[in-house]
Amino acid sequence: MSSATSAVVAVRFFGSLREAVGLDALALDVEDACISGVRARLASVLCADALRALSGQGVRVCVNQTIIRGNVELRPGDEVAFLPPVTGG
Repeated sequence: MSSATSAVVAVRFFGSLREAVGLDALALDVEDACISGVRARLASVLCADALRALSGQGVRVCVNQTIIRGNVELRPGDEVAFLPPVTGG
C-alpha cells in the first residue's frame, strides 16, 4: 500500500521500547502517510539498536489506541504507538 499524502503524526513508545529509543514520543513528518512510511522515517532518525527493538517479535503497533495489523493509512494528527511484548504470570 502506498499513500500519496504526507502527514505529521505523533509517535509514542512504551515500556522497554521507550528505554531502547530514548524518547517518550516525537512528532514525525512522514511523506508516505502509512505505517511503512512511519517505519521508514524512523529509520532515518533512530539508531540501529532502537530500530531492532521496534521490529522485535511481539511488538504491537497501535493507531489512535487501536492495535492494528498491516500497513494502514494515516491522517494528520494520528497517534502511532509502539507497545512492547506483554508477559504475564
